[in-house]
This record gives sequence, structure tokens and C-alpha cells, in this order.
Amino acid sequence: MPTIPLHPRPSLPVNAPSNHLPPLLQTPTGLAIIEIQGTIKASTSSSTLPYTPIGKLIFPDYSSHNPPSDTTWMKRVYLFVGQHQKLTGEVKALPKPLAVVRKRVVCERGDLVEGEELEVVEVVRFKIVFSQRPEPVGNA
Repeated sequence: MPTIPLHPRPSLPVNAPSNHLPPLLQTPTGLAIIEIQGTIKASTSSSTLPYTPIGKLIFPDYSSHNPPSDTTWMKRVYLFVGQHQKLTGEVKALPKPLAVVRKRVVCERGDLVEGEELEVVEVVRFKIVFSQRPEPVGNA
């Protein structure tokens, strides 16, 4: 059975170049994945971004003044898709955290060669579940 080395997440320098990929979903207490019961139909507008924006995520009950042990903000999360739909969901802790990994570039004798090594990019501890139908949102 082949083995592949797995390396911990490297610490980033202060002036590291930014990645053009979209960032992982960030909640007030950590990273999360989104679980949606359905399909999101995003518009294919001509955008200069290298990815398609889906919507805006809002945590209406979160306050940075509340203690970290206060998790009442996790009960209500909104995802506004476009200008006309709103999904309501909640943040749930994953039973087991997930690691996001990528192939690691290995340097051999000054030449960059993509090797069979992996590195941990981030650890995801939460998921946001949207299990209800979207609600229409009017323009006021």
C-alpha cells in the first residue's frame, strides 16, 4: 500500500501573496461548510472575479461583545441568494472535524517538482445547514 506524507499547516508570512481562490467559509468562531438541500442557480453575469459569488451570509444574533461560550447566535443564519431569495439555517458542530488538504510542491535540487506529499490547509469544525425552502425577499 503506498503512503503519502501529510504535513501540518505552515505558518504564513505577514506579506504572503493572496490566493485568487475564494476563501473558505468563515463563521465568527471558525471555518464551516454549507449544507443546502437543493440547487443554487447563480446568474452567469460577466464578472471579473475568478469565481461566481453565490450570496451574502449574515449572522443576525452574533455580537463580539458576547462571551465565546454564548452559542445562541448559531441558531439563526441567513444566506441571501441574489436580491430575491433568503435561506434561513443554523450552525452545527461537526461530529468530527474535517481537514482541507492540498498537494504540496516539493523542491528537488533547485527544480520545483510536484511530489506525492500533502499539507493541511485548514481544519473545518462547523457546518451551516439550510434545510428549508428559500423565502422571497422584496425590494423595499
